[in-house]
Parts: sequence; structure tokens; C-alpha cells
Amino acid sequence: MTVRRAALAVAGVELLHLAPAAVRLTAVRRTVARRTAGYGTEPRHVALTFDDGPDPGSTPDILDALDVIGARATFFLLGTMLERAPDLGRELVTRGHEVAVHGWHHRQQWYPAPARDLRELRRTAEAVTGICGAVPRWYRPPYGVRTAGPALAARRLGLRTVLWTAWGRDWTGHATAESVHATARPGLTGGATLLLHDSDCTSAPGSWRATLGALPLIADHCRSHGLTLGPLRDHGVP
Repeated sequence: MTVRRAALAVAGVELLHLAPAAVRLTAVRRTVARRTAGYGTEPRHVALTFDDGPDPGSTPDILDALDVIGARATFFLLGTMLERAPDLGRELVTRGHEVAVHGWHHRQQWYPAPARDLRELRRTAEAVTGICGAVPRWYRPPYGVRTAGPALAARRLGLRTVLWTAWGRDWTGHATAESVHATARPGLTGGATLLLHDSDCTSAPGSWRATLGALPLIADHCRSHGLTLGPLRDHGVP
């Protein structure tokens, strides 16, 4: 094989690996990839989801706030974080929340590595099952970048990939409770999936406090529009 043909072959493999990332495009999410985006069939339900925990420095406060507003959520866990805080992982389930897979590390999977992708997702799924005592149903790739390797690994492990349809941009250093609420509000409609974070391990330090403050505002908005906040298991994802 010539150098040119080899380069074209490598480029072709990388293109196939990156092709599923097109689901991040708004037009794709709203049309051909509604299921992966997280649009549910329950017309009055908003799926509340959190990424990057469990974090002993922030998740307990998020859990207490959820108790106050009377909502349950789906937590997409990082294996590295769960390994450091197993008791908190178990507490999520004890308090009625759903646990899901976010990967072992929080990193972008730009280059094909199918064996690694399967190994790391299996390790995370097994940790969630073994530590939390609940079998995960969902997978969300870090940064919402869905590439072929992790997507195929998730399918092989029986995990459904779900992204989001609304977010609060709560990971930034200038986020406030009001800004998180204002950013999320236009997307808070029936069947939406909301992305928030219960940890700042990959975000601006202390940004989780903006999320904490936004939760009552988001809950009030949903109540005033006849919407219910809850986990993905109640969302009717087709």
C-alpha cells in the first residue's frame, strides 16, 4: 500500500469514528436523532440529569436541594469519581435517584480505540452496578461528543446513549443561579432532557453552586407550566 493510500485509509477510519458526533448539531438532534438527544414521549415530563459526580464536595448539597423541591434525577457517574466516593454512589440510589454511565475518565474520544472504549465503559458499568447496587441503562459520552467506538461499546453493554435537549451552561466561571435558569428556561418543555452538573471536577471551581441555586427556580418554572421534573426512567425515551 502506498503512503497516500495508507493515509486515506486512516482518514476514512477516523471519519467513520467521528461521524456519530453530528448528533450534537441542533438540526440533527431535532429531526433524525431525537431519541439519542433525549426527547421523551411523556408530554408533561422533563428529565433532570446531572453529570460528573459523585462528588463529596457538592453532590450532598445537590441531593438535599432535590429533596426540598421534591424531584428525583438521573446521575451520569464517572468511574474515577465513584471509586473515590462509593458511599455517596450508594446514597444516590438509596435516596431514589437513577444512576447511569458517563465513562471512567472525562475525556474526549477523538481517535479510534475500540478495545479501550469497551474496556473503560465495561469497567464503569460494572462499578456502578457493583457499588451502587443498580444496573445502569443509560450512557452519556463526556462533552456530549458521540463517536463510533464508545457508541458501539455502549450498545454492546446494553446501554442506551442519551445526550440532552436543554442545558444551563452551569460549568462556566461566571455562571449564577439566575443565568443557569435563564439559559435552561427556553428548553424546559414537555419531553425535554436537561443537563446540569453536580460536580466541578471538570468545570470552573465552585460552579456547582450556581446549579444549586438554580434548582428551585427551575422547579418553580416547571410547576407553573404543569411540568414534572424526574429521571430518565420516567421519561418515555422511545
